[in-house]
Amino acid sequence: MKQIMCINWGTKYGAPYINRLYDMVARHTTPPFRFVCFTDTRQGVRPEVECFDLPEMPGFMPERTIGQWPKSRLWAPTLGDLEGPVLFLDLDASIVGSLDDFFDYGSPEDVILARNQAKPLHKLGQTSVYRMPVGALASLQPIFAADPQGIADKYRFEQHFVTKNAPNGVKFWPRAWVSHFRIDCIPRFPFNYFRAPRPPEDSRVVIFAGALNPPDAVRGRYHRTLPHLAPWPHIKRALTQKKKLKAIRQYLLPAPWVEDVPLPETPKE
Repeated sequence: MKQIMCINWGTKYGAPYINRLYDMVARHTTPPFRFVCFTDTRQGVRPEVECFDLPEMPGFMPERTIGQWPKSRLWAPTLGDLEGPVLFLDLDASIVGSLDDFFDYGSPEDVILARNQAKPLHKLGQTSVYRMPVGALASLQPIFAADPQGIADKYRFEQHFVTKNAPNGVKFWPRAWVSHFRIDCIPRFPFNYFRAPRPPEDSRVVIFAGALNPPDAVRGRYHRTLPHLAPWPHIKRALTQKKKLKAIRQYLLPAPWVEDVPLPETPKE
């Protein structure tokens, strides 16, 4: 049985994203599989999704950090009635190819992460899509709980903490399987003005990091606060910015393939 899980807290995503992710998983995974969501709300979630309450947060939620530290709940020794290896997916991921190989790759005992493609030389992991046996990271919870703010200040991102402290180390998915939307899908400047973003040929999962979310990609916005413009109006707007060259380069055409099902705007938390 293939096991897939996600986590939802607060108001940023909710049922529309949970349902969207399930729909993509169902179309790209050979049955049988289970789809489990640990969530603080069940309202509007489709019945095929098995919902469990959020595991307890170890320690407290640190401040002054941009990392997704509530994911530390999933390091718990038990997760509902799940046992053995389970594949985690971020709610804002886009699945563009078969997930079947993610369940067969490596050993069932491995903790396998995506590569952090923004800093490839640092050999860091990305937990937007990872697999682990339930409980494999349980020893990290008391370490984090003893000093949540200190850990967050040192590592910034929970995925960096996992990469450096997983009890038996981590492995990585093949580079081609997981694509970073901003890095891998948007054509390089100046071709981004003429060609729409698209996933690389061998990609299975496209992840979104930073301020560029799926609804922005669909609408051709580099950031939700900047509406999409035609090329020349965008350049004129960029010339009013402090970092003009950076603003000119940050352009993308709409990527409708990201919208597997209708996407709501992603609100700020």
